[in-house]
Amino acid sequence: MATVDYRMRKRALLRQLRRGLVSRIDVCDAHPELIRAAKHIGEPTRDECPICGCDGLRLVLYTYGKELKRANGWPRRSAELRELRGSVDQFRCYVVEVCLDCSWNHLVRAFDTGRRVAG
Repeated sequence: MATVDYRMRKRALLRQLRRGLVSRIDVCDAHPELIRAAKHIGEPTRDECPICGCDGLRLVLYTYGKELKRANGWPRRSAELRELRGSVDQFRCYVVEVCLDCSWNHLVRAFDTGRRVAG
């Protein structure tokens, strides 16, 4: 599977927010574990939060795959992802952006990677 980019979904959601079709409470609902992962291992971005405008936006990587066994679904740093690519045949990575100030969170992209994944 190729990379799935969720930018269009993000733009649509932000448009709904501006129009009042969804509330800020609906989009700023990051789970406490996601906030914790963003705070401690999330990687800062240069982007501002689309909701509150702060510069506390972080990216959190989550990995899923049969070969990961007990480590399935764990948040990772980029360096860990590079190591996994060299030791695991195939797994899926989800990239989530999270605002530490207002709890905005959105799936940015998803992709397959690993030793046996072309690309």
